[in-house]
Amino acid sequence: MAIRKVARMGHPVLRQPARTLSKNEILSDEIQRLIADMFDTMTEYGGVGLAAPQVHEPYQLAVIDIQEDNERYPNQVKSEQFVIINPVIKVLDETAQGFWEGCLSVPGLRGFVERPRKVSIDFLDHKAQPRTVVAEDFLATVFQHELDHLFATLYVDRIKDPTKFAFTEEFQRYHTDDDELETADE
Repeated sequence: MAIRKVARMGHPVLRQPARTLSKNEILSDEIQRLIADMFDTMTEYGGVGLAAPQVHEPYQLAVIDIQEDNERYPNQVKSEQFVIINPVIKVLDETAQGFWEGCLSVPGLRGFVERPRKVSIDFLDHKAQPRTVVAEDFLATVFQHELDHLFATLYVDRIKDPTKFAFTEEFQRYHTDDDELETADE
């Protein structure tokens, strides 16, 4: 497949709500290629998730794949590979949990974001079949981060404390020892 160019913060595609896909579109060669390209792009850049608007495609489509051997998230549990299309998210536990998030569309920066701890997501998979996933902890954050992209929201919009927004190098130097703070990066 192919590595796609990632849209960076400031590109209009990241601030436009994505459109839903029909069953026929999902099953088309074009969308199936896009899904494969998104996994390749995410892997190339060391991410754990990627949304279609990030590769200049205005569709409600995201992929997630957390690997055990990912250097950026050595303490995170491996997930299955997810292809999420036309998602509907429901908060199951509003208890806030915070992670230092990063984003392929906001390179070189990290920000502390608090999100609900547990969510349920109804969506269509790559075969246009309905699925429901209940995600908790880090996986819940990854889902919420990726699905935000489909509705024109970046993690930087959710940072409540501007003193917890840093360049990656400074984050690694000054914040990685914070016991209560963990990192998430798409």
